[in-house]
Amino acid sequence: MSLVARMSRRKSVELLQAEALTRGELRRVLGLWHLTAIGLGGIIGVGIFVLTGTVAAGTAGPAVVLSFVLAGIASAAAALCYAEFAGLIPVSGSAYTYGYAVLGEFAGWLIGWDLLLEFALIAAVVAVGWSGYVQALLDAAGVNLPLWAQGGWFGGRAGQVVNVPAVFVSLAITALLAFKTEWGARFNTVVVAIKIGAAVLIIVAGVAYVDPARWQPFMPFGIGGVVAGASIVFFAVFGYEMMTTAAEEAIDPQRDLPRAVVLSLAIAMTLYVGICLVLTGIVSYTTLGNDAPVANAFAAIGMPKVMVAISLASICGITSVIFANLLAGARIWFALARDGLLPAWFGQAHPRWRTPWRTTWLIGAVAAVAAGLFSLEELAKLVNIGVLCAFVVICSAVLVLRYRAPELPRPFRTPWSPLVPLIGIGFSLWLISGLPYITFERFAIWLLIGCAVYFGYGIRHSKLAPAPAG
Repeated sequence: MSLVARMSRRKSVELLQAEALTRGELRRVLGLWHLTAIGLGGIIGVGIFVLTGTVAAGTAGPAVVLSFVLAGIASAAAALCYAEFAGLIPVSGSAYTYGYAVLGEFAGWLIGWDLLLEFALIAAVVAVGWSGYVQALLDAAGVNLPLWAQGGWFGGRAGQVVNVPAVFVSLAITALLAFKTEWGARFNTVVVAIKIGAAVLIIVAGVAYVDPARWQPFMPFGIGGVVAGASIVFFAVFGYEMMTTAAEEAIDPQRDLPRAVVLSLAIAMTLYVGICLVLTGIVSYTTLGNDAPVANAFAAIGMPKVMVAISLASICGITSVIFANLLAGARIWFALARDGLLPAWFGQAHPRWRTPWRTTWLIGAVAAVAAGLFSLEELAKLVNIGVLCAFVVICSAVLVLRYRAPELPRPFRTPWSPLVPLIGIGFSLWLISGLPYITFERFAIWLLIGCAVYFGYGIRHSKLAPAPAG
């Protein structure tokens, strides 16, 4: 078999569907609302509690609501494509597995390898943000951590060595995920319910203070500001793809995964739009350029109790984002190993807990080390490009599979194809083009390492590789 043939070998959709019915390493314990909560856990977090205000203040003004709508339309295009694959191929691995089935082994490997880094680093970024909120509350209570424990060695202030709260939350959530998926899912569902309650509180408590005059001028930075704002808040409207990595732990994946993808994005977008309108209506958008714009806005209108509730809920909200990313990263790693592209040791479920415990602890350790040693700014330079690349792969794969195998039964079909997948591809490529140079540089290094691993190990040990003669 030639090199090109080996790189382009594919796992058929029929084979993947058969494997989904026969595999039992992981426990099927996740229902529709567990899955929806995982999606909401990945989507709702920094977007509601930070980006709504900061983008309004410096980029879009009150028209930040249009930025969210524009980003939501683009994200919805990718979400509908994810939903089609989630119903068609209900196995662990998400974008990696979908790419493997449609575009071939090497393309699938690259996206899987890419997502390993992305999910670990997004979890680390959010853990650092979680640490910032916790330290602010501790400071307000008169409790101060020693300087060495407040931040990471790289990019932090002089005297800082390791971000202890960020390491703690990373390892605590890792432990929760490693033991029983349903324990973690229940915890995540409660946390998501708290932050959705906080989002509803923001809207209900603030609506009486809205003054439509504060929405004028509605578009102070012009249409360019709206579009620029959309490129920023786009990163607050994905996260639903994380639930698709847990397909083999869903009770009825073909029915519930597509529903959960669409439902989680619809709920999140409704809350984002409502909060944008309330926030820019209760105070001037020019006052929202700070690290806690929602909490500070309610303090400014004389509602300190609401401010405290929002601050506590924001910590819960950020916790669920860490949960979603560590869950997704562990299952991508597990799927790569089970297909033979990484050593089989990584692809073994715990005999009692039936969780991918080895990859869970490994991805959690990577996130903990990164969160402990690096500042938020340094970590942020590496995130997002991988998720956007995954969006391009998924939208492209929908088009390819519709052409190659139109007869396959699809529990959910992406509507208005090929328009919707093309919107997803175009918007993702546009956002990728605007990322800083250092992101491309470090991403290229990671991909080169991935190529070395694939050609040094994966291509020869793949489960699709022909058995050696004799």
